[in-house]
Amino acid sequence: MSPDDRRAALIDATVPLLHRCGVEVSTRQIAQAAGVAEGTIFGVFPDKDSLLVAAMLRELDPRPTIAAIRAIDPGAGLRARLVIAAELVNDRFTRNVHLLNGARKLVLASGRHPEAAARMAASRGDLQAALTELVLPDAALLRRAPEAVASLLLLFCGANTFGPFGSPERFDGEEMVSLLLDGLLVSSSTDHGGA
Repeated sequence: MSPDDRRAALIDATVPLLHRCGVEVSTRQIAQAAGVAEGTIFGVFPDKDSLLVAAMLRELDPRPTIAAIRAIDPGAGLRARLVIAAELVNDRFTRNVHLLNGARKLVLASGRHPEAAARMAASRGDLQAALTELVLPDAALLRRAPEAVASLLLLFCGANTFGPFGSPERFDGEEMVSLLLDGLLVSSSTDHGGA
């Protein structure tokens, strides 16, 4: 097996373990899952963290989510398009919560993997760009720029997944889009006293 094939096989074996165990997964567990000797890992990766980061980056590739966002019917109304997009992003974040937490720890907080941090930032930028494109046709209806709306939607989805204060309450796409587009005030034709 070539080093590239070994590398790919180790990443394949690592991804499900990261979902199940997080970054605490051992090289022994990875080697067993890959059907190789533990030393094989260090023949293609300098250390365990490098393997974990490579597996996270592959699994966190935003292209499938971006493709799904770009496939949303442009003829649907803004609200309908955003609800579908919010559900796609929520699903992505929820499915990858262990990997995203691991990436924060191994990549962002440690500062030891600047290339990985740059790729993660580029991925977030690509996801935000796809959401911006989705909003752009209705820019005239909004008091904020499409880029800001896309950023807020990502912020809502992130908070929905990682929630402050450990809140168990999760919002669906429809509720998040309602908060984004309508705010929290009850609709009324009367003045809300400056609220």
